[in-house]
Amino acid sequence: MTGGPTPDPITAAAEQGRICALVAHGQRGLRRVAAAHPDLFPADPFDATLFGSIASAMAFSAPWHTAAELAVTNRAVLWGFAVDWLVDQRATSRAEVDRIARTCLDVLDGASTTDPLGRFLAELRDDVATAPGYAALRGRWRTTMEHTLDAMAREWTWRRTGRPTLAEYLANADNLAATVVNVAHWIHTGSVADTAALDRLIEVGDEVQRALRLVNDLGTYRRDAESGDLNALLLVDDPAEVERRFAEQVDHCRVLLAKLADEAPREADFLSRQLGFTTGFYRHTDFWGVR
Repeated sequence: MTGGPTPDPITAAAEQGRICALVAHGQRGLRRVAAAHPDLFPADPFDATLFGSIASAMAFSAPWHTAAELAVTNRAVLWGFAVDWLVDQRATSRAEVDRIARTCLDVLDGASTTDPLGRFLAELRDDVATAPGYAALRGRWRTTMEHTLDAMAREWTWRRTGRPTLAEYLANADNLAATVVNVAHWIHTGSVADTAALDRLIEVGDEVQRALRLVNDLGTYRRDAESGDLNALLLVDDPAEVERRFAEQVDHCRVLLAKLADEAPREADFLSRQLGFTTGFYRHTDFWGVR
């Protein structure tokens, strides 16, 4: 026997349809944003499938939000992809990587710029800044952005000077840009009221980010091996070790998320759904197309 009533398929499908509507709004919004910044988002690799995948990830992770709320989060994710592409695929010197980082941090400090990435981030900054808690929480967004940019620069250097250990690589998981996006999302949507609450979410979110780093690598190994990108599977003798570490990290996250649910149930649900969606997604495909 099964416990509980059988879910009504019409009601269940209606909810899935509502989430897919959020995806449709999100994808169209990202296409408009990319069209307004053609120097930053060329059609290859920033194609419609990437926009749809970003919109799907956020809609299924936070389906209780409106399309307008998720539009800002989607753009924060797109910023992360833009930085990743510029650092991994376009930067030819550490000085160039450092310039990208300085531009982004200066923008969060209020600067204006003609740099394409900086202009895009300034628009995002101005929208996030409309949140009532922005003045108090802005410093946390800047700190997580600095961590992300430092981690991307560190990986850029590793690719040219020698591979890190798996432990060092996982300690550098901020290069995935998941936590920095989450912080912008939490600030803009008013999910947190003070720095202590945000710090707690960041603490758990960083552990989820490490799990995401591993499942990302499991899904992109072939592409990374061909392009020369770092990947956890390239740092171990036995690929099964990465699967094992991923399973352990997910179990660790389950414990942390269960505790967080008592303090911040919706944010714990957000991180849980983010982990679940990303795990399912990377087992079958990748955000990027041909790079």
